[in-house]
Amino acid sequence: MNPRLPALLLSALAGSVQAAAPARHHVALVCEAVYLPARSTWSRQVEIDYDQRKVTAVRIDGVTVYSFSVTGTVILTAVDNERIQIDAAAPSWQSDFRGLAQSQGHCERTP
Repeated sequence: MNPRLPALLLSALAGSVQAAAPARHHVALVCEAVYLPARSTWSRQVEIDYDQRKVTAVRIDGVTVYSFSVTGTVILTAVDNERIQIDAAAPSWQSDFRGLAQSQGHCERTP
């Protein structure tokens, strides 16, 4: 696991963080992922906890992921054999479920 938070991801998640801001932050996303070949749309809930230096936790549909890595603005993880990429800058979702189904979609921040 490489939970270090690059400056690009921090910018994508929070905009500018001021010195007086609390040490811990939380971003919630709703991602509308279209799965092929079934052509079904699933609403995926993503929660990202972070401080000023690193991502501290990622939850997908309420499940805390076991491990994740950060590359630029992208968080890479997996849940139940589904490899998932969440791009905080786009914001977007891409996944592959054991080569049997793929998905992609747009994410929106939620309050």
